[in-house]
Amino acid sequence: MTRPTAQAPDPHPPPLPTPTGPDPTAPDPAGPDPASAFGLLFDEHAGSLHAYLARRVGAQAADDLVSETFLVALQRRHTYDPARAGARPWLFGIASNLLRRHVRQEVRGWRARARLVGADREQESPETRTAERLTARQRVRRLAGALAALEPGDRDVLLLTSWGGLGASEVAQALGIPVGTVHSRLHRVRRWLRSHDPVASEGMEDGDA
Repeated sequence: MTRPTAQAPDPHPPPLPTPTGPDPTAPDPAGPDPASAFGLLFDEHAGSLHAYLARRVGAQAADDLVSETFLVALQRRHTYDPARAGARPWLFGIASNLLRRHVRQEVRGWRARARLVGADREQESPETRTAERLTARQRVRRLAGALAALEPGDRDVLLLTSWGGLGASEVAQALGIPVGTVHSRLHRVRRWLRSHDPVASEGMEDGDA
């Protein structure tokens, strides 16, 4: 009976898995020093929150929503569970809930932008329309009517991913829905947007699908 020969150790072993779970160095809003924690959270996340909200409801409304987001977060700090979600999706989730009160304002804004598309096209020559390479602002205008027509939940998933820069798991944490639901909504909405206007929808393909 032949003994199996011992194998030499692999000189390039696979990397150890990255540990998951809460980051012990992250600010803890529910900890003993909430003022310090919220100062750090504001410095880290207020800018990206404002940029995201401003694209949806305008800069003036975004100013108020960012302030309200951190006020609500402070009031609800004892409900924060880092094992369930990180600070970023937690804050974006609060902002998304507050944003629902501004849905009518947001939809009116999208429809107003969509009307600008018609005005732009009336001033263009046929040659310009054929050769045009859309800017980011023109893409948004072209997409405005489609975004206004989306269901609020679908719009939240799409824009949190494309404009908020959240990954699918973070969107799931922010909205309190399964990751699979995020993936299915993104797939459905992006496919519909591509069929609606493939060129203008290029800016909506960012993020973790």
